[in-house]
Amino acid sequence: MNAGELLTHSLSPDHATRQAAEQALEAAARDSYPMYMTSLSSEMASEAALVHIRTASGLALKNALVAREARRAQDYADRWTALSAEARDQVKSKVLMTLSSSEPRAGTVAAQVTAAIAAIELPRGMWPDLVSQLLAAIGDLHNPCQRQAALQAIGFTCEVVDPAVLAAQSNEILTAVIQGARKEETSPEVQLAALRALLNSLEFVRLNFEREGERNFIMQVVCEATQSPHVAVKVAAFENLVRIMQLYYDKMRFYMEQALFGLTVLGMRDPEPHVALQAVEFWSTVCDEEIELSLEAAEALEFNEEPAHVSYHFAQIALPEIAPVLMELLALQDEDTDEDEWDTSKAAGTCLGLLAQVVGDHIVALAVPFIEGNVKSPDWRRRDAALMCFGSIMDGPESKLLTTLVTQALPTVLETLHDPSPAVKDTTAWTLGRMCEFAPDAITPELQLGPLIQALLGALQDEPRIVTHACWALINLAEHKGILSSLDDPDPPTTSLSPYFEMIVTQLMLVTDRPNNESNSRTSAYEALASTIAHCATDCLAHVSTVLVHILERQEALHAMVPQLIGLDDRNNWAELQSNLCSVLIAAVRRLQHGMAPIGDRLMTSLLTLIQNSAKQPTVLEDAFVAVGTVIVALEADFEKYLEAFLPFLVEGLRNHEEHQLCTISVGIVGDVCRSLGENASRYTETLILALLEDLQSPLLHRNVKPHILSCFGDIALAIGPAFEAYLSTAMAVLQQASMVQNAPDSTDYEMMEYVNDLREGIAEAYVGIVSGFRSADKADVLLPYMDYTIAFIGIVASDMDRSETLLRNTIGLLGDIASAYPSGPVMAKLQQPWVMEYIKVGRSRGNGPETRKTSNWAREMLKKAVGAPVL
Repeated sequence: MNAGELLTHSLSPDHATRQAAEQALEAAARDSYPMYMTSLSSEMASEAALVHIRTASGLALKNALVAREARRAQDYADRWTALSAEARDQVKSKVLMTLSSSEPRAGTVAAQVTAAIAAIELPRGMWPDLVSQLLAAIGDLHNPCQRQAALQAIGFTCEVVDPAVLAAQSNEILTAVIQGARKEETSPEVQLAALRALLNSLEFVRLNFEREGERNFIMQVVCEATQSPHVAVKVAAFENLVRIMQLYYDKMRFYMEQALFGLTVLGMRDPEPHVALQAVEFWSTVCDEEIELSLEAAEALEFNEEPAHVSYHFAQIALPEIAPVLMELLALQDEDTDEDEWDTSKAAGTCLGLLAQVVGDHIVALAVPFIEGNVKSPDWRRRDAALMCFGSIMDGPESKLLTTLVTQALPTVLETLHDPSPAVKDTTAWTLGRMCEFAPDAITPELQLGPLIQALLGALQDEPRIVTHACWALINLAEHKGILSSLDDPDPPTTSLSPYFEMIVTQLMLVTDRPNNESNSRTSAYEALASTIAHCATDCLAHVSTVLVHILERQEALHAMVPQLIGLDDRNNWAELQSNLCSVLIAAVRRLQHGMAPIGDRLMTSLLTLIQNSAKQPTVLEDAFVAVGTVIVALEADFEKYLEAFLPFLVEGLRNHEEHQLCTISVGIVGDVCRSLGENASRYTETLILALLEDLQSPLLHRNVKPHILSCFGDIALAIGPAFEAYLSTAMAVLQQASMVQNAPDSTDYEMMEYVNDLREGIAEAYVGIVSGFRSADKADVLLPYMDYTIAFIGIVASDMDRSETLLRNTIGLLGDIASAYPSGPVMAKLQQPWVMEYIKVGRSRGNGPETRKTSNWAREMLKKAVGAPVL
C-alpha cells in the first residue's frame, strides 16, 4: 500500500480519482488493518512528505481509532488492541517521532493521534510510559516545536482519558504544564499549548488545588498570562479562569479580592473581542454558581439545615464595577453579524440577565439611568443596547418593582417597534416578550393590553426575525393572560384576551401562510397559534372550531402534494409543515374536548392518511400519533369506532424498536385507549399485550421505554378488571423480574440510578393498577399468590434512600391499596412489620409535597382500619 499516493489522490479535485482512492483506503483499513496503520504512521512521520499529506495521514490514523457512536468506538478499540504488540509499538514510535517535527501542523495531528491511542490503551493498563515520554519531550528546551506538540498531546490526552486513570501522575503533568505556561516562557506557541493543556487537566488536579501553596502558584501563572501581549495566550488564560471558577468556586475568595475583580474588568474592556468575550464568560460563570448556591441555601433553610456550600456573593460585591461595563459592551453590536453568531454584545446581555437573577432589585438603580440615557439616542447601537439591557434585567427584581418599571416604560418601548433600525425592532420585540413573561401584571386590560397586542400584530408584518420574537411575546401573553391566569375558575367563561382572540389567530394564520421558514418565523407563528388556542376561554371555542377546520384543510392539501415531493428540501418542508399543523390540531382538540366530535371523522381520516404518508419521517409520525392520542382522550369511549382502522398502525408503532420515541408514544396511546374504553378495551388487549411483551424482550429497544411498558400493564388491568386474569401470571413474572434490577453498591453511574428509579416507578404504577382493577371487582383473592413479591418490592424501595418522591408516593399508596384489599389474614400480617410503619412516616414528613403527605395519611388510615393493626 502506497499511503502517500492514495492520500494524494483522495484530495484530488477529480471526482473519479478521489472516489477510487477513498475506496482503496477503506478497503485497506478493512482488509489489511496492520499494514494500513503502520503505513499511515510512517507517512505521517516522514519529513520528506508534503505537510498536507502528513496531516491527512494523521487524520486517517485518528479516524481509525475514534468514533462518536459507542458501539463503533468499542469495535475500533478492540481492533487496535488485537494488533500485535510489535505493530502497535511501531505505530506509537512513529507518532511520538512526529511530535518533534519542525512542521507544527504535523506535530498537532500527531498529538491528536497520541491522545486517540491513549484513550484506548491507558484505561487498559497499556502504554505505561506514555506520560513520562511526553514529559521528557516537554523538557527539551532546545526544540520549541516538540515542546508545543508534546504539551498538546498532554492536553488532548487529559481531555479524553478518565481523570482517575491519570491521577497518579497528576503532579508530574501539572508541573510540566505550569512550567510551559509561565510568563518567562519565550515561545508564545508553547505557552499557549501549555495553557490549553492546563485547561484540560484542571479537573483531575483537585488535590493540588487543595494545597494552598500549589494553588497560589497555579493562580499566579494563570493571572499573569491574562496580561500577555499575545491575544491567543490571553484568551486561553481567561478560559482557564472560567473553568477554575466552575470547579473551585469555594477556593476563590482570596484571589477575587487580590486580583480577579480587577483583571476581569480589564479583560471585559479589552479591545480584542475574544479576550472580552472570555472575561464576560467569567462573570456569567460566577453568576451561574451563585444562582445554584442560592437555590441550595433556600432548600437548606426549608429543612432548617446549614447549606453544604457557602456563597461569597462575588456578583453583589462587584456589581457597581461590572454592570456598567456590561452595559457598555451591549453597544458593540456588529450590524452584519449573523443572528446565531455569538459575540461580545450577546454575551454581555446574557451575563447581565444572570447578574439580575443574582442581585435582584439592586440591578435596577444601575440599569435605569443607562436605559433612559440611551433609548432615544441617535445611534441605533445605543438604542438597541438600552432595550437589550431592559429585557435582560426582567428576571430578577421583585415583581412589584418590576411592575412599576414596565408600566412606566411600556409606551416608549412600543414606540421603538417602529424604529428605522431592524436590529432595534428585533430587540424591542424580544424585550416585549420578556415583559410578558416576567411582568404580566404590569400589562393591564384597561390601559396596556390593547396597544401591546396591536403593536405585536403589526410586528408580524415585519422581517422574519422580528416576527419570531413577536410570536414569542404572544405565546407569553397567552400563558399569563389566558385561562391559567384565573385563580377562581380553571375554565373561565372569558379572559382579558378574549376580545382580541379572533384578531390574533387571523393574523397568525396569515403569517403561517408564508412560503418559507426564515429565522424560524413560520414555525413560531404556528407555536403562537397553538398557545393562543390552548389558553383561550370558553367564549372563544366557536372560533377554535373554525381554526381547526382551516388547519384540516391545509393538512388535506399537503396530503395531495405527497406524489409531487421530489427533493430533500421539498420533503423536509412538507414534514415541518405537517408537524406544525399537528401542534395546532393537538391544542384545538384538547381545548374543544368532546366538542370536536362533529368533525371527528374528517380529523381521523386526515391523521390516518398522514400516518400512511409518514413512514420514512419519524418525527412527523410521532406528531401524528400524539394527535391521535389527543383525539382518544377527547372522545373517550366514542373513539372505539376509529380503533379498528388505527389499531394496525398502533401495533406497528409498538413494534418499531429502532425508533424508541415513537414506541414510547405508542405505549402511552395504549394507556389512553384503555382509560377511554374501559372494559370494552378487553376486545383489543390480547394483540396489544403481545406487542408489549415483544418490546420487553427486544435487545434493540432503548431501555428507557421499558418503565412505560410496565406502567401500561397497570392501565390495562385497571381498565379491563377481571379480564386481565388471562395475562396475570405473565405480567406478574415480568414485574418480579424487573424488580430485581438494582444499582451496584457505591455506584456513581447516575444514568443507571435514574433508570432504576424510573423502572421502579413503572413497576409501582403497574402494581397499583392491577391491585385496584381486581379489588374493585371483588376478585382480590386472585392476587394472593403474588402478594409476597409485591410487598418485597415495596421493601426494596423503602430501603433505597435515592428514590424519587413520585416513587415514594406510589409505593406508599400501593401499601394502602393492599391494606384495603386484604384487611386481615396473612397479607395484613406482613403489613404490620416495623419497616412498613416507618416507611409511611417518611411519606408523611414535611419535606414532601402535599400530594405525597395526603397519600401517606390515607395509607395510614387504611392500616388503622385493618383488623389488629396498631395505630401509627
